[in-house]
Amino acid sequence: MKTATAARVAPPAVENEAGPGLARRQVFAVAGCYFVASFAALGLPPYLTEILPELGDGAARWAGLLYIVPTIFGAIGAPLWGRLADRFGRKRLLLRAQLGLAAAFLLAGWADSIGTFAAALVLQGVLGGTFAASNGYLGAALEGHALSRALTLMQGSARAALVCAPIVVGALTPWLSPHRQYALLAVLPLAAAAMLAALPEPPRSRTAAPQTAAAEVEADGTPPVEATAEPSGRAPAASLRALYAIEFAFVFSTVISFPYLISLIKERIPGTGPMVSGVLFALPHMCYLIAAIPVHSLFRHRPRAGIALGFGCIALGLAGHGIAHSLTAFVAVRLVLGAGLTLGLVCMSVLAADCAKGRAPGGLFGSIEFFSKAGAVAAGMAAAVGNDWFGPTAPVLTGTAIALVTVVATALPRLPRTLRTRRSL
Repeated sequence: MKTATAARVAPPAVENEAGPGLARRQVFAVAGCYFVASFAALGLPPYLTEILPELGDGAARWAGLLYIVPTIFGAIGAPLWGRLADRFGRKRLLLRAQLGLAAAFLLAGWADSIGTFAAALVLQGVLGGTFAASNGYLGAALEGHALSRALTLMQGSARAALVCAPIVVGALTPWLSPHRQYALLAVLPLAAAAMLAALPEPPRSRTAAPQTAAAEVEADGTPPVEATAEPSGRAPAASLRALYAIEFAFVFSTVISFPYLISLIKERIPGTGPMVSGVLFALPHMCYLIAAIPVHSLFRHRPRAGIALGFGCIALGLAGHGIAHSLTAFVAVRLVLGAGLTLGLVCMSVLAADCAKGRAPGGLFGSIEFFSKAGAVAAGMAAAVGNDWFGPTAPVLTGTAIALVTVVATALPRLPRTLRTRRSL
């Protein structure tokens, strides 16, 4: 009797911050392995304009296209790898992704022609996919707030790689060309695979919540989102279709400035060295590392507002690139872009965690990765065309336009509710 009474009055168990399926140190281990493996994949592409002349493309005209080659083939493979992970095990497919990256980097580092280098980038896209594989691994064991924080941490890993890698690559350039650094950095995904081998295999299925939404099949064919509310009482903030559209627009508007940013800096500030260029490239990602956790706490219950504000900052920052002609101005506009990058990435992690309830995580995050990479592909193509026709300013102005359109599209669904509330007062 005493036991039964105690069970009735005892407060609910507090969920471990990392979630029921993984200890916090294991979540950090997954994020750390992604950082290690993505060092070359995220840090070397900004130097394609310096790599390609060594392979016979003196004007680096293929930089924009080759920038997106891994992304194109990664987008094709991501949904398939995600579904295979749900079927055969997330840890196994995550290890496969790390080993695939190592093989691709070795080939890229020893390539002696544009054709061989392009083949290595194709291999990187087909066999890589470490971000989606890592998110699928985490999504199998975590949910709700714990998952959104873990996804925020994963984005922090990506930003940390984007901060450190361009600076390190720039610093090593006097002794080892960025092209040959591919082969040197192949050891990193091998080390990540060795670390991941010690982690447990998460469960292959998730227990669905007792109450479900209407039996609507979403665009990617996964089961519908569960309608259970968060402890705060809020319903899932977005459908998959909305999340996919936001993901595409966000990646397009941010990535479009990457391929030709260093060329733009050298054009506007003659004499700028590779180290300074690397720091300027990394500044927005430094903002994420500093502010991501506070932003997550501030916007976890209102992610759409954070996304709209983030796209506004992206539009303002990219527009500023078009008129910046000094180091101070570039620092300022890169910081504004960083504020938008932080808001957008954090709030999309919250939306993704909402949509993950009741779904197979491998398929979900594979599909999200498809739309993310599709946005990067479109951005790379637009950057290449714009740079050829109008110079390195064109890509940032194109990104500005897309960001402004998304601000309007994100804010419009809130407008009818605001008007209805005012009429009822």
